[in-house]
Amino acid sequence: MTETLPPLPELRSDCSACAALCCMALAFDAGDDFAIDKPAGLPCPNLDEAMGCRLYGRLEAEGFAGCARYECAGAGQRVSQELFEGADWRTDPALAAPMIEAFAAMRKVHEGLELLVAAGRLDLPEPLERERRAILAAYLPESWSLEALRAFVSGGAPTRLAAFLPKLRDWV
Repeated sequence: MTETLPPLPELRSDCSACAALCCMALAFDAGDDFAIDKPAGLPCPNLDEAMGCRLYGRLEAEGFAGCARYECAGAGQRVSQELFEGADWRTDPALAAPMIEAFAAMRKVHEGLELLVAAGRLDLPEPLERERRAILAAYLPESWSLEALRAFVSGGAPTRLAAFLPKLRDWV
């Protein structure tokens, strides 16, 4: 009997439910993808007071093609809404560091989920499908906390996923 897994979270970004984490947490270097250098942990100068982008409709034309292409796979809204219950780093600057940490970890979770979902579309032999589902279960706890994300990142699930992926070569 196959164990029923919890539902998958949304794996597409919803910027309206996020605290502009990519615009604050991530660094960018001036070049083809970004018109400016921006260190991690500081808000992008194009971020407006409502946590929207002043350049949103013209990102590529203004030299921010990297922003136009970026997809957090839903990690941003998950951190903002589930872990921090809608609070944000701008209203409460003390939340900046824990939100950055949580966002980095949740991006790893969501990147792994995307890979495991894609692997689920393959016609895998039963032993590999069981292994995929076991790893997937580790990526789908009942709830996340900052402590659980820390344990996840340093724990075995990402290592198990990294060891599992090369086994899929014959089915891709």
